[in-house]
Amino acid sequence: MPGAIFLEGDRVELRTIESEDTEFLHETINDRRVRQGLAAVDPVTRSNERDWVESRGEGDDINFLICDGGEPVGTIGLKPPNVINGATEVGYMVAPDHWGNDYATDALRALCGYAFEERRLNKVYANAYETNPASSRVLEKVGFQREGVHREQGFVDGEHVDVFRYGLLAHEWQHTADEPGRKAERDSWI
Repeated sequence: MPGAIFLEGDRVELRTIESEDTEFLHETINDRRVRQGLAAVDPVTRSNERDWVESRGEGDDINFLICDGGEPVGTIGLKPPNVINGATEVGYMVAPDHWGNDYATDALRALCGYAFEERRLNKVYANAYETNPASSRVLEKVGFQREGVHREQGFVDGEHVDVFRYGLLAHEWQHTADEPGRKAERDSWI
């Protein structure tokens, strides 16, 4: 059973990552379809994944299991924020059997609310490989803007590819949160 619910979106819960989640995480990160979207090239052993799970809470990064009704569907997390400028990088992955259900979008909205409202950060940013247009769509649906292109900085399936940089500022999130359908959610945070 996944860990405690820390945040909730409209469709998903963001739960703490527990040792029981190791197998799901191990299978997901090693799935070729997932690795291509992340440009991950090295295999992750069960032992490596267990070590990563057991190290949660030791650093300043924050990671959650994305769940739908208690069933794990993916992960999302924030890297340690820059304490000077208040910026942090977000990353996420969803198991292929759960693609197309807006899980990543809902989880990203919930995590941005947490980053801006509870952590008082100023910026959340992300990178998306040009070979992963679904990730770009997730970011754009949440309100992230493409800020630039890192030309041929990624390496996917034997080819150098562009990496798109996206960013969302706290004051832009306020605007997004005030759109119809989002105001009630924002009011529940305050």
